[in-house]
Amino acid sequence: MLDDESALFFEEMAGVVPLKGEVKAVNLQPKALTAEQVQRRIALMRESYLAQMPLDLSLIPVLKPDDIASFKREGVQGAVFKRLRLGEYKLNMELDVHAYRLSQARDALLNFLLAAQEHGERCVLLIHGKGHQSKPFTGVMKSAVCHWLSQLDMVLAYHSAKTEQGGTGALYLMLTKSEQLKIENKEANRKGMGLR
Repeated sequence: MLDDESALFFEEMAGVVPLKGEVKAVNLQPKALTAEQVQRRIALMRESYLAQMPLDLSLIPVLKPDDIASFKREGVQGAVFKRLRLGEYKLNMELDVHAYRLSQARDALLNFLLAAQEHGERCVLLIHGKGHQSKPFTGVMKSAVCHWLSQLDMVLAYHSAKTEQGGTGALYLMLTKSEQLKIENKEANRKGMGLR
């Protein structure tokens, strides 16, 4: 004997006729990228970043060697930026480009930022030097580095370091989360929603 729900179900399904022919299932899951596609994407991303980092000195605003360098994107909270400015964040990675040529510094900086993001680092130290003796104007490397960083969307903020970590010859950088960290945080937040 059928219970009330089963009887109701069969009553509703009485006029239903099965589909004829082959019905193809649609897979909405994205296909995994091949190694070649991944490499192509990385190369395009690098080209895009390098295009935002000009070597032409006429495109770079000049900073004096002893100027305090500071930059913050919209959306970075004041308290977070203050902690960055005061050097309160842990720095696990650093790069020193003060003795590099400009083109070398640009490549090294981009590689460093991408590696830091991949390792999940949010704050890093960059030493660019002050450039009192640099040519064609003082502070060439500092000016170029600060301009480049402000053009890259992976950089949320930067500020000149404390004196013991390089002062106006170095920067604390705050980076965006890597895609993997964003996914992990989203997943952790989703799982934690039922616990509150």
